[in-house]
Amino acid sequence: MNSTRLFRISAVFFVLFALGHTFGFLSFKPATAEGLAVMHAMDAVHFTGQGKTFSYGGWYRGFGLTATISMLFEAFLAWHLGTMAKRAARDVKPLGWAFFAWQLPSLVLSFLYFGIPPMVLSTLVTALIARATWLAPKPANL
Repeated sequence: MNSTRLFRISAVFFVLFALGHTFGFLSFKPATAEGLAVMHAMDAVHFTGQGKTFSYGGWYRGFGLTATISMLFEAFLAWHLGTMAKRAARDVKPLGWAFFAWQLPSLVLSFLYFGIPPMVLSTLVTALIARATWLAPKPANL
């Protein structure tokens, strides 16, 4: 399988990851009374910073949606790297390896803090990006 196809497959997985992540964290309902109490407390407890009032629940949702936006950007980047690989662009390998390095902390965090689906998807996209970058053609003018 060529580099372009692998980058594009990883882009699709990033979109699926973003959708699953967003649905999962926005629809999550704790299974215990204690968990529900924490969730309600996060929405009920407010604090003020820089002249604005926030809740911990709002911060949780904001950070979660920020993660979704990052995953969608990663999908765009993976797709674009596939286009660059198709043209044998000069920067595909350095950018691909930087993208791979960017994925490594996400992979570790998935194994430390999240369940099986994020662990599998993180492993998959990290491996796909590494393989796609490895297979990316070198530009003719080097």
